Amino acid sequence: MNPMRRHRPASAASVLVGLLACLALLPPASADALTPGAADVAAIAIRDRALIEARLQRMPPPVAGQPDLYALAFAGDGGEDVFRNEALYFEQLANVRYGAAGRTLALVNHPDSVGDAPLPLATADNLRMALQGIGALMDPDEDLLLLFITSHGSRDHALSVQLPDYFDHELRPVQLRAMLDESGIRNRLLIVSACFSGGFIPELATPDTLVMTAARHDRPSFGCGDTASATYFGRALLVEGLNRDGGLVDAFAYAQRQVARREVMEGHEASFPQIHVGDRIRDRLHAWEAALVRGPLLAYPHPL
Repeated sequence: MNPMRRHRPASAASVLVGLLACLALLPPASADALTPGAADVAAIAIRDRALIEARLQRMPPPVAGQPDLYALAFAGDGGEDVFRNEALYFEQLANVRYGAAGRTLALVNHPDSVGDAPLPLATADNLRMALQGIGALMDPDEDLLLLFITSHGSRDHALSVQLPDYFDHELRPVQLRAMLDESGIRNRLLIVSACFSGGFIPELATPDTLVMTAARHDRPSFGCGDTASATYFGRALLVEGLNRDGGLVDAFAYAQRQVARREVMEGHEASFPQIHVGDRIRDRLHAWEAALVRGPLLAYPHPL
């Protein structure tokens, strides 16, 4: 995956708060009528709140006495299809194969998300809102969050959060840690798929957290691009590893091997995917996996 590209910052941020207050009094704008600009960003923010709240309201309540899985996907860079592809597949995988049973949500930066098939965008505000909503639904002692983030990453450990012509921001490890802590979610299974994503581990690691990353803190990962349907790590972990028998840690070990083989075959410098498993999350993960009845294998809907 190439290091995170830099885009021209959107001018909407400085006026967004004031516009939200005004636009709340107006009827929602039609998606077909939207053109990039400050007013459109504000209107989409209102739309996204409604979409996220509606999805949260439809999630089944936790089942007492058993660990339930809640899954959240975040496709940060809207300039390429590959991140959208992986995030939507991850959501399906959590529902179909890993028993999330509708306790899932995908935040996706992509032109389609503001078109005829709207999805809430992957912004920091929406991520915070989704985490807080899921945290309010969960049993903090029993239930687990599986969070999958896919985007471009930079050498200074920032993830691209952008939709061309609408906004261009970053998500840093300290921000993500603060959101998770504020949400009250204790049992965390986190996947960060981006270049240099190992730099997220020091900030995110806790005894109650598992963190998997696509690369070491000082290495790029590979497979993004306008023609890619899945990154190397996304294919190896999601499409292949999680469709195998075994647990989440086993799937990561498989992905490590597959990514290493492919990088050697294609002449890339090793990305070295990383993992941290906290002392307490290990037992929680084992308890959930022991009770899990896996669903059928799930085909990836894009050519590989």
